Amino acid sequence: MGASTEYYRTHKKARDKKAKVDKKINARPEQIKKRSESNAKVAAYKKKNGCSPASKGLQYDHAVDAMVLAATNMGRRGEGGRKKKS
Repeated sequence: MGASTEYYRTHKKARDKKAKVDKKINARPEQIKKRSESNAKVAAYKKKNGCSPASKGLQYDHAVDAMVLAATNMGRRGEGGRKKKS
């Protein structure tokens, strides 16, 4: 378990504040678009391969417009570390 996970588990006030901020972020039109795009790509993958990409450790990566290993996708340090779409 990561340090931030442990922190938010033990600090209710900080956890509530983070939930409020996350709710605002996730309600933005660009976030909604990203989620719907990701959901569509996952559904297409399931239809083509007959299994969930998560079962193979894959996630949709918006930066490279492809399914990549979750560790690769989550391991980047924010937008600055991402490959740019061409």
